[in-house]
Amino acid sequence: MDKSISYEAYQEMADYYARYIDHKPFNAYYERPGTLSLLPDVENKKVLDAGCGAGYYTEWLISNGAQVTAVDFSENMVQRTKARVGNKADVIHADLNEPLSAIKSKSKDLIVSALTLHYLKDWEQPIKEFNRILKNKGRFVFSVHHPFMDFTMFNRENYFATELLTDEWETNNGKVEVQFYRRPLSEVFKPLYLNGFVIEKVLEPLPTEAFRKAVPEQYERLKKRPQFLFVRAQKTTNM
Repeated sequence: MDKSISYEAYQEMADYYARYIDHKPFNAYYERPGTLSLLPDVENKKVLDAGCGAGYYTEWLISNGAQVTAVDFSENMVQRTKARVGNKADVIHADLNEPLSAIKSKSKDLIVSALTLHYLKDWEQPIKEFNRILKNKGRFVFSVHHPFMDFTMFNRENYFATELLTDEWETNNGKVEVQFYRRPLSEVFKPLYLNGFVIEKVLEPLPTEAFRKAVPEQYERLKKRPQFLFVRAQKTTNM
């Protein structure tokens, strides 16, 4: 089912993420510098971490003075985030395909969603919910797989299709099958401007020097072909 693609994979990978995700090069030295560069000052802000995984961003936001609510569709990931931050955040099991009924309207200043939305086929539901949850002029910062990367690496024929892809990821316990959706760039932006957001900034960053030192062969590839896409948008209209 669309609502649960990669659910079993993330249930299985929860311990792996909790142990390794802070230092995995693609996350620590490529994704995080991009996302963090787009964040406004979070001190005393109310923030939703939408797709919290093992809790890195939840902890970072707390340490920088934010009041955090974190959600994830994997119960095991929710437990890892709770173990990481204790009672310093409100950590909720929730699927972004469904309304986030536990979160009040116009209650958040910022929503952060790192490498999560490509697991959803339909972005209308979550983007509408993010509009509802954000205060006026609140911001939404997210990262996803870059459309060009998925199109080329998986040798797809139709760039304009939104389609389900299957990959295998190496973990400390062997390979895990993971599924996600690829879509054209226009379908990344359209749900935003149709649901009350103005796009403020788009990043296709080059890999960092720390990334080069960790995985030099991948560094050369990312200097020419982006892996992730980063977006900051602002709520301007209530939907």
